[in-house]
Amino acid sequence: MPDVFVNYRTGDEESTATMVARELARRFGGERIFFASNSIEPGHRFPVELVKAVEECEALLAVIGPRWTEVPGSDGRPALEAEHDWTRREIQTALERGILVIPVLVGKATRIDRAVLPEDLRELADCQYRRFDHRNADADLTALGDALARLLPGLGDVDRDAGAARERATEKSRKESSQDAGHTRMRTRDVEQRVRGGIGNLNGDLSGTFVNEPQGPVHTGRGHQYNAPHFQGDNTGVQFTAGDNSGTVHQRFERERRRSDDGR
Repeated sequence: MPDVFVNYRTGDEESTATMVARELARRFGGERIFFASNSIEPGHRFPVELVKAVEECEALLAVIGPRWTEVPGSDGRPALEAEHDWTRREIQTALERGILVIPVLVGKATRIDRAVLPEDLRELADCQYRRFDHRNADADLTALGDALARLLPGLGDVDRDAGAARERATEKSRKESSQDAGHTRMRTRDVEQRVRGGIGNLNGDLSGTFVNEPQGPVHTGRGHQYNAPHFQGDNTGVQFTAGDNSGTVHQRFERERRRSDDGR
């Protein structure tokens, strides 16, 4: 029983489909990958074999190139529009049975437009896809195989590249952790720059108002005037003044002192 069914359209990227099937067969074993030209024995009736293989597989790869919706059928119209089109029927069967369907978009093929799909295939446009570029064929085939090994436990158990796949997963995790740490450092550095650069508000773990440089004179009552920040409003929250602000007096205390003087 095959685990993966490779679906493709004659006249659109058959060579890519062949390459995908060959690499997956090498990695997981030929009996686990269904590819019509290789998997159907001579004399067997292909309609029966195709339907059986789709129904029994765990995942279907729909290889889709730039001409996938345009390849003409025997009547000259796009083959995709014909209900008996086998490429369409295979995908339709997989979608109806809840089988994992992964579009593989080749070359310049873009995300599938629901508007160009028959109604029974429109769900295909919602399926997360993978890309394949012939200029990056080895890496794209490796990534596709890694994804299948992760998604289908049966394939993971027979993966000939399991060791290398684990190393790639570990390296990917390490890079992601490093990127996360880098983003944290950037956020911290941004806060520090804001503190050093002037007045601003801090949110999150750091709350309140900060003032970096003393600005404008504030009279503290009797005695000399000091060059310190001037605070206005109720100022009941946490407030900070950076720099050497000796003699700075919060306006709230000044206001309370005045009220005390008026009461005498």
